[in-house]
Order: sequence, then C-alpha cells, then structure tokens
Amino acid sequence: MYNSKIIGLGHYVPDNVVTNDDLSKIMNTTDEWIQERTGIKERRHIVRGEDTTTSMGVKAAKIAIERSGVANDDIDFIVFATISPDYYFPGPGVALQQELGLKTVGALDIRNQCSGFIYALSVADQFIKTGMYKNILVVASEVQSLGLDMTDRGRGVSVIFGDGAGAAMVSREVDITKGILSTHLHSEGQHAKELAVLAPGMGGRWITDIIADNNPDDESYFPHMNGQFVFKNAVVRFSEVINEGLQANNLQVSDIDILIPHQANLRISQFIQQKFKLTDDQVFNNIQKYGNTTAASIPIALTEAWELGKIKDGDTVVLAAFGSGFTWASAIIKW
Repeated sequence: MYNSKIIGLGHYVPDNVVTNDDLSKIMNTTDEWIQERTGIKERRHIVRGEDTTTSMGVKAAKIAIERSGVANDDIDFIVFATISPDYYFPGPGVALQQELGLKTVGALDIRNQCSGFIYALSVADQFIKTGMYKNILVVASEVQSLGLDMTDRGRGVSVIFGDGAGAAMVSREVDITKGILSTHLHSEGQHAKELAVLAPGMGGRWITDIIADNNPDDESYFPHMNGQFVFKNAVVRFSEVINEGLQANNLQVSDIDILIPHQANLRISQFIQQKFKLTDDQVFNNIQKYGNTTAASIPIALTEAWELGKIKDGDTVVLAAFGSGFTWASAIIKW
C-alpha cells in the first residue's frame, strides 16, 4: 500500500491585470461595491491569441515538473481539470500531452467546476495508492474571461472570475504517514441550475438553436449564479467537508497548520475562518489579486503558499472547495 505525495507545484497567470476600476469603465460598478461583496481588487484576463486553457496549463505544468525532478518519460498519467476547454471536444488533457512531448500516456479530463482540482487530486491519489501509476501530472486551468457577459446585465457574475492555471506532480510515497491522507467528494445535483452555464448543451439549447434564434436577449450561454443561495450552501458544505476530513484522520481543528480554500469569495473564506477559530496565518487567500479562477484557484493558492514558505515539511494542509453542480470536496495532506 502506498500514499501519494505532491512533490512539485507550479502556477501561471496572464500578465494582463484587470482592476475593479477597469471594469467600472465598461459596466455600472465600482471598486468599493466589488470589494465589499467579494474581496476582489483585481484579476487576470488573457489576451486573445496569447494564452489558452491548454497553454496556461502547459506553463504551470512545466514548473511543477521541473520542481519535482521527475523526467517527462517517467510521467505515467495526466488528469486535467477545467470547465473552459479550448474545444468542446476533445478535452485539453491530450493537447497538454502533445505540447509537453510526453509519451502516449492516458489523459483524463475532469469537469467538476470549482471542486475540479480536488476531484482530480483524488483520482490521482487512487491510481497511485493501488500501485497502478507512480507519477501523475495533475493540472487545472481556466479561461473564464472570454465567456463572461461584460455588460451591466452580467456584472453580478462577471466581476468575480479570472484566468489562470496551477499544476501538481503527484508521486508514490512509501511512508503512509505522509502525503495525501484522504480525500472526500460530494455532490447535490438538485441545485445544479443555481450556478450554471446552460447552453450550448445537447439536452437543451445546442449551437444550432442559438444560431437559428439569433436572440440578443438569450442569456443561456452566460454564467448564471444565485449568489445568496450559493453562499448559504457554501458555508455549510465547506464546514462539513473540512470536519469530515479531520474526523477521518483523527485530527482536531488545532492540528490544521494551513487551510487553503477554493477562492470563491473572500467573505466565504472569512466566515469559515471565524467558525473554526483559525488565525490569519492558518488560512491562505489570494482572491484579492486573482479573482475566482474556478478549478485553478486551489493549485494557484497552494503553489503561492508553498513559495512563500507558509507550508513546511510535516505540516497538516487542508484543501476545501465548493462550487457549481453543486459539488464540494476536501483533501487532508501531511506535507
């Protein structure tokens, strides 16, 4: 029996910084309004033609691979989490494999929105724990900016999201007291439409329908979010799944060295911090400068926290996410 361990991390964000004041020039909003409701000061948006979901994932992956010391030929599998693929199909996993020049390993695409990285990490963890693979590259990358309604109509959602990518090399660890101790995954599909992009989809409005109608008032292909409902569910599910992970490993809240929550809304993170009575040093947030990068938010934050020396050998690291679907998840890691 093995554990899996993260041995290399990397992240990439576009150079193009979009501030709240920048958004106030194209829609009826203000820096004060955005910060008060989300905590976000700025985010990164790609420049079309310079970055894609795949290219950002490749850049983050190259850093993680280099830091891990794992040779390309020793990578056994790819798990790529995103809801913003370059193509409707195929997913970006195979494009990443080609761009990195990897051998013909399997490439799995994960579509679990804001929980995507933890879901992907859990998949990698199971493959390694069973002994099937030794080194798995886990990538999460998102281009949200090109799919947002950047008008007054969409301002409640569009100010939240940003673009970026994060990656982790997950490898076999023979010491089962180290590495990923457990992951916990959940979903509640009855609330799926409370945070969703409904079209194009084969079950409703497909591209042919959208083109045929040519309806300027059609909002089905823009993100919809019932903000208050999402917030209320998020704070409950965050708490539950963190406690579930701690209990599964006979840990107490006092054992948490650092919590890295999905960067959905700074107010959610602050609510959880207060509920668990964690100090500022025990919770890492970077939504202020990147916004919500969906699946990429946790690996970006995890990488930054590690780079800043906030994660040390022997630390207990807790990852937690909640998002569209509804899906939520946690991972307990002994660094």
